[in-house]
Parts: sequence; C-alpha cells; structure tokens
Amino acid sequence: MEHGSIERELYVDAPPQVVFDVLTTPEHIRDWWSAETDFEATPGRPGTLTWTNQDSGVTKSVPFTVVASDPPHTLSFRWTHEDGETAAPGNSLLVTFELTPAGEGTTLRFRESGYRERGWEAAVLEEHYNDHRQGWDFYLPRLAATAKQAAGAR
Repeated sequence: MEHGSIERELYVDAPPQVVFDVLTTPEHIRDWWSAETDFEATPGRPGTLTWTNQDSGVTKSVPFTVVASDPPHTLSFRWTHEDGETAAPGNSLLVTFELTPAGEGTTLRFRESGYRERGWEAAVLEEHYNDHRQGWDFYLPRLAATAKQAAGAR
C-alpha cells in the first residue's frame, strides 16, 4: 500500500460558508470531531485539539497550526508534530479542505498528506496511516451531517 496521503470527496448538503463555519467554529468542531478547541482560522495561528475519553476521562491534546484560510473555499492546517516544535514539512501532516459550490450544497475535497515525509519506519507509518484513515472515514460523514443541520438552523 502506498501510504502517501488520504483523500476523500463528498457532497455536503449545505452551502460552502456553512461548511467553512463548521470546520472553524469550536462548538461545531465539538459536534463533528468530538474535540475541544479555540483558535482563529488565520494562517500562522496555532491551536490545540483536545479529545476526552468519556469512559476513562483521559484527555489527549494535539497541537496544530493553520497554514491557509480562504473563507469559504479553503482551510488547511499542519498537525501531529511534537508540542513545542514549529509545524513544518517533515514533522507534521498537512490537512486540506477545499470547498466548491455544488448546486445548493458543497463538494468537499479532503486530503491529508505528509506520511512518508515523517520518516517513520514502515510499521509505524502503516499504523498512523490506518488510524487516520479510519478516523477520517468516521469523522467526515459527521462533518457533513453537522453542516446539514447547521444549514437547516439558519
């Protein structure tokens, strides 16, 4: 298997501005990604995503840095780097969301890349790749459902 990037495309039954808001607003991020965060969608701005295991109470925080933000068209960020490091190619993964109007809704193109560039040994690379692939396959449909619900509330 190649393990270079994870790419998905899905239709979201909400306009691009609503989808962008769902990607960047803490209360919406909590709904679809189950993470707490507080950040500005401004290039260069750092943030943290924090997940809490509801059964054990254990929390896991992951730093990220916004790379690009062009509302309501594009959002990208780097994450998975060590806390205290500056996120850069080679020490982080790059996540990009591209939003294109499609009728009354949005075509969302998602890509997470940078796996091979991390320099992980094959087994570690495969483990991280599979973990993220399964995660995005779970969370992206939730993002679409949250956006659809948010569009209906407007």
